[in-house]
Amino acid sequence: MAKKNGGDSAAPAQQQRCGLIAIIGRPNVGKSTLLNALVGQKVSITSRKAQTTRHRITGIRTDGDTQFVFVDTPGFQTRHTVRGTAALNRNLNKTVQATLSDVDVVLFLVEAGKFGPDDAKVVALLPKDKPVILVANKLDLVHRREDLFPWLQGMQEHHSFTQFIPLSAQKEDDTKRLMAVVKPYLPEQAWWYDAEALTDRTDRFLASEIIREKLFRLTGDELPYTSTVVIDLYNEEPPPPGKPKATGLVRIAATIIVEREQHKGMVIGDKGDRLKRIGTEARTELERLMGVKVFLEIWVKVRSGWADDEARLRTYGYE
Repeated sequence: MAKKNGGDSAAPAQQQRCGLIAIIGRPNVGKSTLLNALVGQKVSITSRKAQTTRHRITGIRTDGDTQFVFVDTPGFQTRHTVRGTAALNRNLNKTVQATLSDVDVVLFLVEAGKFGPDDAKVVALLPKDKPVILVANKLDLVHRREDLFPWLQGMQEHHSFTQFIPLSAQKEDDTKRLMAVVKPYLPEQAWWYDAEALTDRTDRFLASEIIREKLFRLTGDELPYTSTVVIDLYNEEPPPPGKPKATGLVRIAATIIVEREQHKGMVIGDKGDRLKRIGTEARTELERLMGVKVFLEIWVKVRSGWADDEARLRTYGYE
């Protein structure tokens, strides 16, 4: 979905800006929603289940002479959600910390007017030598805007934020305003990707994430944190000669990994209804995003202890 680029003819390299912007915050604060809004297309999955994002997801937005390379990170894990997730949680936190070491700007996302212990633990990670912009999300839920002023003063005591941006992540005017604030902090250098690029992740990775999103959304709180999706087969069949792209086909075989046999039953559902719905919703969204027909098969397997097994984490694609 992205191609590396040494600059683009749309603007001379000496006039271009490009840089990395990290989006960090506690779990479930709206980081993936903000990333998708900034990019203008879905590149990171969302659900109500905490810790939905488990990988470093890059979203790219090229606007005028500037290429914004946004990095959505897992929510910093401050507690073990269930027993046996220590290795997974360590992996997620290392991803957050590694991202902060090589970005140009940090967007620290919180809910407007709120600040709790989990937010405070993320503040402790914020770099002192880089611009950190305080982004107060879900502004539409604040009934009295004047209440934000004392809250903002308190936030400045936690960290010396470069700027403060209140917004609602799904409002286009708000995301444009945020990009205008970020732009001056990005280095003057050639773009890293083609102007039309949206993410550096592959369609294969996107397929696994979309299936996992549907899994979480359709199981809700029934299914524990310890479940993941592995792509066993991803095969692109090009369209017949002279035919449009939409006549092509992508064949995907995927496995949902769960911890226990009873979890397998939750995913499959009565007479396989839930698994069928997961597959149907995932296939429909993938076809819309990829612009081709998708043939999707999904199995469910039990692998006890995978979330606390470093070797298995690597096998399942966790860096």
